Amino acid sequence: MASEAASAARSERKVWNYHPPLPIRSSPVFKWPPSIDGLKWLVSRWVTPTAASLCAVVAIVYFLFFMPEPETAMSPAVGWVAELYIFNLVFLVLVTGGLHVWLKSPKHQGGSYRFDSTPMKVNNRTFTFDNQVRDNVFWTLVSGLTAWTVWQALILWGAANGFVRFLSFSEAPIWFFVSLLLLPIYGSTHFYWIHRLLHWPPLYRRVHSLHHRNVNVGPWSGMSMHPVESVLYLSSALIFFIVPVHPVIVFIHFYSKAVGPSFSHAGFERVQWNGVPVFTAGDFHHQLHHKYFECNYGTADSPWDEWLGTFHDGTEAGTRATRERTRERIGKRRK
Repeated sequence: MASEAASAARSERKVWNYHPPLPIRSSPVFKWPPSIDGLKWLVSRWVTPTAASLCAVVAIVYFLFFMPEPETAMSPAVGWVAELYIFNLVFLVLVTGGLHVWLKSPKHQGGSYRFDSTPMKVNNRTFTFDNQVRDNVFWTLVSGLTAWTVWQALILWGAANGFVRFLSFSEAPIWFFVSLLLLPIYGSTHFYWIHRLLHWPPLYRRVHSLHHRNVNVGPWSGMSMHPVESVLYLSSALIFFIVPVHPVIVFIHFYSKAVGPSFSHAGFERVQWNGVPVFTAGDFHHQLHHKYFECNYGTADSPWDEWLGTFHDGTEAGTRATRERTRERIGKRRK
């Protein structure tokens, strides 16, 4: 048994430069009986240095200083939509570009907390411009940023015209915090089912394969999507036509969906400063999806992958199960 464990450990080192303790787990929120771990999972992202807490701060800033007045947003005029686009562009470039520069520079972090040591591809015809980073930047800015801005403008227009109801904090203070805690669960659920749809072979070949060019990922890979995928991915915003929330919740949702992938695709579990981890970054759960494909369609915030048999926990056993599932699906498609 000891020799088998040692062999498995050597095999994992060949695949990964670093990985978190295995097996990885999904949210304890849905475990029974309920425990304090579930509450900690829901709250921790908002009170520690994470992508979610950064998005929350920027959402408050946008709400207080940049959100257009309802009278302005009643018509889809170029002026306020362009201002929204510029705000989103600056936020995206600062975060995604900053992460890329910091994490990919050997002098800053080197290989610490890096999942896959494989470099970004160059001189590779798989990618637009034959370059993985340039490909990712192009599709992020042309497709991802545009779809994000259009969806966000649509919600602001809907609120100004009475199709979306924004609540003030004084109207529903408890609902503000409840909706904040539920937001990642909803986002994870929507992502799982949209992601499964995108893996339907006709959509995969024509649409989602562009994103899956990235086997090893970097910050710019997160929103590098075909325009159809960008629209579907951000269609989670449709819930705000049904469920009234505070506008800050809406903006947190958009920033988490559009800038959050820069972190989940960072390729590094943590950002460190002078050798000290200071910020939670990459998501090994999703890194496994890019590596092994037929697994981890959702995120760790909801257990859809566990419930529907597509969960990869990062172990050798998980890899074997995923590969067997992939062979079975390929076999069925060929029949």
